[in-house]
Amino acid sequence: MFDSFPHGVSERMDRPAYHADFRRIYESGISYLNKLERGQEFKERGFSSWEAFAVGDWERSLSLIEEKRGIYAQQFQKADRLGILERRLRVVEFPVTPYVQWELFVLRLRVELGDNIRVLDARKISEIEENHRVPEVVILGDVAMYEVLYDDDGNAMGSNRFADRALIQETTNGFNALYERADDFEEFFSREIRTLDPPSVDY
Repeated sequence: MFDSFPHGVSERMDRPAYHADFRRIYESGISYLNKLERGQEFKERGFSSWEAFAVGDWERSLSLIEEKRGIYAQQFQKADRLGILERRLRVVEFPVTPYVQWELFVLRLRVELGDNIRVLDARKISEIEENHRVPEVVILGDVAMYEVLYDDDGNAMGSNRFADRALIQETTNGFNALYERADDFEEFFSREIRTLDPPSVDY
């Protein structure tokens, strides 16, 4: 699964170019968006909830997530208007990192607003990841696929863009297979996240 991905030919894009290309293709008539998240530590500077989380103010960070409700609702309304089915698969390692613990509270709001998110225990794909991890990737229909890139400090810095439709289809097939194997978000959240103590953060 994802065997061809590491050898695919791509175009490197900085963050502004990636965002512009993403918006253009997103509005071009595609029918689906699939997002596979694999990394366990990122930084989301500028997101007030993450900023509170990063300084150890857990309760405030959770309360500030609500600020995103209107923005997320608009995103899903736009997807519905354009006829785009959006799905996200979040791979989670154990023990759960502080970042992922926080992020799943953010994703819970997205699920409440209609996002299609499932969660996959990384231990269940150990055989798939013997040679390489599953990719951190965003797939826009059969038109474009982006490997999202981050710097050494966990900040988003752009993407590698793939246009080979055979590679996009193979990666989509892999996403679909893992999505079917993954847990329902609310079931996973209730079982693994809700009862955790506030994380200890050291950024």
